[in-house]
Amino acid sequence: MIDVIAFLPAKRKQTSGGWISFNAPCCVHNSESADRRQRGGIKNTDQGWSFHCFNCQYTASFVLGRTLTFKARKLLTWLNVPQEEIERINLESLRHRNIEGILNERQQAVRPAEIEFEECDLPADTEELTDTAQAYLTKRGIMLDYPYLSKRGTRPGIVVPFTYEGQIVGHTTRFLDDRTPKYIQDIQPGYVFGTDLQRNNWQTVILVEGVFDALSINGVAVLHADINDAQARLVRSLEREVVVVPDQDVPGMRLVERAVELGWSVSMPEWPTGIKDVNDAVICMGRLATLLTIMRSKETSRIKIELRKKQLVKRLR
Repeated sequence: MIDVIAFLPAKRKQTSGGWISFNAPCCVHNSESADRRQRGGIKNTDQGWSFHCFNCQYTASFVLGRTLTFKARKLLTWLNVPQEEIERINLESLRHRNIEGILNERQQAVRPAEIEFEECDLPADTEELTDTAQAYLTKRGIMLDYPYLSKRGTRPGIVVPFTYEGQIVGHTTRFLDDRTPKYIQDIQPGYVFGTDLQRNNWQTVILVEGVFDALSINGVAVLHADINDAQARLVRSLEREVVVVPDQDVPGMRLVERAVELGWSVSMPEWPTGIKDVNDAVICMGRLATLLTIMRSKETSRIKIELRKKQLVKRLR
């Protein structure tokens, strides 16, 4: 693994959320005064790192095995990393791609509709994840090993970055008060949350509606009660069995119809009363028990799926 920490200024500190804070070098390049309050934050991930400036909102990320992005290169330059060292990092990263991975990339390159999203910035007025936000996520049984941020202002919230192939391509904010709307999100057409959470050796992907449902079980989320054609294409590109777990409400039944149309498996477990979605189930039963109920209840038979759907609709009336 390439150690980006070695290139950071000596004056830095580790935060409780896993971020390493230091004076951000990007501010003076983005029409802001020089950072002297250690507002830059970098967090290591399993296969790289993610950077966010809590002052000028500059973001950059790196994934081992992929080419350094333009924004990542700029950040390394601002950290006074020599150009030859930047190229060495890029080459070392590319060497980690195995032959199978390269072949897969070539196969994807010749597909008629290549899947791409524009890189974008996160919202302003963000800061490192607060203790209150961490407690909220823990209470909901959601993993903390993700680069969340906290939203400041009159409505504090949790910002969940949307990533695709290691780049930030959108976000959602979950407000922590009881007012509506609970969520505000910036999502590009055809985007599916959680594809970066999937491992190459997994045989199944669990598809849900909400971002916290996906984070509860390392699934993917379509972020509404439907699956459009572009999202279906993105999910199919994972090349594994798809198990759709709808919310157990009236809108969720539309997701069932679309899953059947796409030929995917559907799971509608008989959860205890009051449990509407995957995250509710994780809070009530735990992650492992929830996954077991999902896999034991999956169906591919249209007749059995329709019968279970009618049972749920009757119960919802």
